[in-house]
Amino acid sequence: MTRDVSRTGYKRVLLKLGGEMFGGGAVGLDPDVVHRVARQIAEVVRTGAEVAVVIGGGNFFRGAQLQQRGMERTRSDYMGMLGTVMNSLALQDFLEKEGIVTRVQTAITMGQVAEPYIPLRARRHLEKGRVVIFGAGMGLPYFSTDTTAAQRALEIGAEVVLMAKAVDGIFTDDPRANPDAEFLPEITHREVIDRGLQVADATAFSLCMDNRMPILVFNLLTEGNIARAVAGEKIGTLVTP
Repeated sequence: MTRDVSRTGYKRVLLKLGGEMFGGGAVGLDPDVVHRVARQIAEVVRTGAEVAVVIGGGNFFRGAQLQQRGMERTRSDYMGMLGTVMNSLALQDFLEKEGIVTRVQTAITMGQVAEPYIPLRARRHLEKGRVVIFGAGMGLPYFSTDTTAAQRALEIGAEVVLMAKAVDGIFTDDPRANPDAEFLPEITHREVIDRGLQVADATAFSLCMDNRMPILVFNLLTEGNIARAVAGEKIGTLVTP
């Protein structure tokens, strides 16, 4: 293994947030949730860590679910991308209220509200201590924001993808439905794919596996866990090549 995946802390991370969390379990935005997340990210940035963020749009639209109701998949996916931009702008606002300079970059051009996605510019922002939030997914239908997170992490030179969930990490089954599900503190990308564990889409794990990018799956609902994850504390499940 060429990459050191010991939990000794990270300098540059890509944080993946599910849109459903921003809604607090409902459709739309829960300002209290966004504020809590922004406060945790700000705490990490003040330590000198560089943080980029990808947010889903599931609190507004989910393309696959809209397709099941008869909507054309491409159009529904673009609607989902716009939902991620709304989440990105909300997080930007709360981060800046915490005194953290933040830039939103989108894969779909919308110059009045965000910068276009330019990897080298994103790297420069991070080097200057700014948070960069990537909105609009990949800008292409059929690609999830999980895959976007993996892609962006590789492009900006992140050391790890921090995948925030509503559970403590990866289990052998859904712990909310099966109380006997076994917690897995460490696992490989290949094992996640082969065992069909429902953590994120297989494309994201395959991309990280091929490029030796570790993933840390952890519980966002525990206050302070973003800082613990960045510091390399033993929380969640570490997925390694």
